[in-house]
Amino acid sequence: MTTEDDRALWARAAAGSGAAFGVLFDRHAKAVYNHCFRLTASWSAAEDHLQSTFLLAWRKRTRLHLENESALPWLLAVATNVVRNERRTFARRLRLAGRVPAEPPVPDHADRVADRVDDQRRMAVLLAAVERLPRGEREALALCVWSGVSYADAAAVLGIAEGSVRARVSRAKSRLTTLLGTRPVPLTPLAVEDR
Repeated sequence: MTTEDDRALWARAAAGSGAAFGVLFDRHAKAVYNHCFRLTASWSAAEDHLQSTFLLAWRKRTRLHLENESALPWLLAVATNVVRNERRTFARRLRLAGRVPAEPPVPDHADRVADRVDDQRRMAVLLAAVERLPRGEREALALCVWSGVSYADAAAVLGIAEGSVRARVSRAKSRLTTLLGTRPVPLTPLAVEDR
């Protein structure tokens, strides 16, 4: 595996190197995948959003000059937008099609399946509370608390001061404590899955 930093890899990818882009994918796919799960509470949707995020990154590679040492904060912001756009599309379809029947329950074939279902249920409860937060607080929480992006990198991606990011995270945590009450739902990320 290469020790090249993301900026160098991005520059080579922008020049047409699929191999350099592949290294960026290998380096950041797991973090983007888990970020998408935390925004959707669905492993299958996270897989779709991961692919969409990197396809969009590939298409924009010649128009974007990577300013940070890591491409991850930018990729997480792209993933957030991909998820948001998918939700808008789904809402439009739902309005047009009426009620969509619920997915049938997943059969319990193994402990892993049960764990996945439990993760999705708990994440859905948490996500429902998070969606009640203002957008800026949701984005700061998802980047800094769930995906481990530094406050400085999150500030650069969100285009605000680092202190504002810290304040948004603090307010989000406080509001979530109030919204969740005594429910046994962790604020920190649930288990992450290897692809």
